[in-house]
Amino acid sequence: MIMLKTNKFVNPQEVIRIAGVKKGMKVTDFGCGSGTYSILLAKTVGEKGRVYAVDVLPSALESVTSQAKLAGLLNVETVRGNLEIPGGSKLENESCDLVLLSNILFQSKKHIDILKEAKRVCRKEGRIAIIDWIPSEAALGPEQGRAVSQETVTKEARQVGLKLEKSFPAGTKHYGLIFSKS
Repeated sequence: MIMLKTNKFVNPQEVIRIAGVKKGMKVTDFGCGSGTYSILLAKTVGEKGRVYAVDVLPSALESVTSQAKLAGLLNVETVRGNLEIPGGSKLENESCDLVLLSNILFQSKKHIDILKEAKRVCRKEGRIAIIDWIPSEAALGPEQGRAVSQETVTKEARQVGLKLEKSFPAGTKHYGLIFSKS
């Protein structure tokens, strides 16, 4: 098991390191939100790499675009997409070395569909990294019953043909899973 160097919340730079992101890679950030991962990924993959920041909310994509511009990053492309439908990310089949899903599974009941879309855009030798909330009754995090356990995610990932490669604690409130295509 890999230990993440953090005491509380997720450390995105450590997650990126554990996921094996390298210069020149093509990476997609499913459910990119405000773009924390997208911007760090863009810096990590460098100018020869590419980051696709995918979200259903235009405001999230505007935030990513603004941050990328401020940071002088030209390797970030925002995509408005619905990850719950086949082809909804609008990315080509097997086009990415890594697909990152951070804190999105708890927001949907269509985990299988999201995982299928991640698998579709992931290259044969690529990886899918999932960071999500540990189910808890604590006030911090998703409302009761919304968080998805790592056991459930692993089972659902197997159903769509993914193989668990690594699991790691991603802070005190999150878990991390790395899958490959089986």
